[in-house]
Amino acid sequence: MGYGHDHNHGGADVRVSRMVIAAAVLAAFFVIELTTALLINSIALLADAGHMLTDLVAMFMGLTAVLLARHGPASAARTYGWHRAEVFTAVANAVLLLGVAGFILYEALERLGNAPDVPGVPMIVVALAGLLANLVVVLLLRSQSEQSLAVKGAYMEVVADTVGSIGVLIAGVVTVTTRWPYADVVVAVLVALWVLPRAFSLARAALRILSESSPSHIDVDELRTALQGVDGVTGVHDLHVWTLVPGKDMATVHVNCDGDSAKVLSGARAVLAARGLAHATVQVEPPETARDCEQHTEW
Repeated sequence: MGYGHDHNHGGADVRVSRMVIAAAVLAAFFVIELTTALLINSIALLADAGHMLTDLVAMFMGLTAVLLARHGPASAARTYGWHRAEVFTAVANAVLLLGVAGFILYEALERLGNAPDVPGVPMIVVALAGLLANLVVVLLLRSQSEQSLAVKGAYMEVVADTVGSIGVLIAGVVTVTTRWPYADVVVAVLVALWVLPRAFSLARAALRILSESSPSHIDVDELRTALQGVDGVTGVHDLHVWTLVPGKDMATVHVNCDGDSAKVLSGARAVLAARGLAHATVQVEPPETARDCEQHTEW
């Protein structure tokens, strides 16, 4: 059997520290934005504050998931520890995003035909501050977002919120220059519609992992062919490839051989490692077991 292990705690340390700083920045600005939105009755600012709240929740859930994945002990009942915690977190983040977007769309429809008079200058000031805060957080999380689905969920929400801040800024400028009462409502709707497809994308990525579908970047048929081409291999069966968490793809496979089993094992592991499947289990079997396996339906 061949195994590969990842003990990259240094990367987790960087991830945690950056998420803590990002959460502090978001928390400070959320208070400012929510207070201003309520004082001037701006639904666009309220939409942006709502997205900021989901950023904060995503950040705290992501921190919890990353810490659990790192420190959560494995046991007989949970041999992978808490690695999947961040995948469940991503699903929760997606649901939260969808809920906020739905609420904002509902509130925007309620204001059609009766848009309140919203002052533009406070919107501009708060939008600029929010844009700065979001850009700081984006820079903090960007490099880590491809290594963790929990961080990716938080990162995507902050990116969406950055677009929201730009929208609020535009609404403020339009309100100041034209006094058009619906600029606030239109921007709120556009921000909500911007978020929806990204929420669905995050949910789809998380559900793909939970359903143990093969990673989209790995061609399973090509992998099977490559394993069959290893010197000494006479058959390949029970090949399974899945993702535990982003950056940690797993595989199991049975190979039949009529030669040196140690060389076959080494060759099969090399094929898997070349495709990013360093954490794999390879079972080498004699040729006669292939006939037994053909009598059963492969999973």
